[in-house]
Amino acid sequence: MYLARLTLDLRNAGARRDLADAYDMHRSLVRAFVADNQDKPPRFLWRLEPESAWREPVVIVQSTCAPDWSSLEAPGYLKKPVESKSVDFDQLFEAERRYRFRLFANPTVTQGGKRFGLASEGAQCQWLDRQAAKAGFEVDTALVTATDVLDVRGGDIRLRQACFEGVLSIRDSTALKHAVERGIGPGKAFGFGLLSVSPR
Repeated sequence: MYLARLTLDLRNAGARRDLADAYDMHRSLVRAFVADNQDKPPRFLWRLEPESAWREPVVIVQSTCAPDWSSLEAPGYLKKPVESKSVDFDQLFEAERRYRFRLFANPTVTQGGKRFGLASEGAQCQWLDRQAAKAGFEVDTALVTATDVLDVRGGDIRLRQACFEGVLSIRDSTALKHAVERGIGPGKAFGFGLLSVSPR
């Protein structure tokens, strides 16, 4: 698995456009995986890291194939060169071991064939527990460090977003590996679903 850290330059008009709309961000990131706009990109996940007043915006991208970031590096879109590394989840994940985690997600429930965003912290944490049971891990501790509504394409699409941070224990390392590769929950094209873990 490939991980990349992109530091965007706020002086660049394209970077400001992408930061303002998750649809545009996804469309720009796709260019690192396809040579032609008609090609279907491979599956990849991305996340805009929590903002802070003292640093440039950072985007994390996870993919199963190596991206080519030259299309974004050339026009001054990035503040500095892309930081990248490969990760072997088979070596990283050990059953019964505890890991710190961060997950930006679109917690939802389906009722009457329609999907609804979960607004309360309690409902969001229950959603996370359900996802964990399917993904081979158990949530030891978790905080919802941010929650809001994400407007996409000028408000045509509205998605409930929540940032979960905490500690998890692995119950099934194979299931967790597959879940991390696929992403957790809906809304993956809009920057949701990337589960980041690191050993405690």
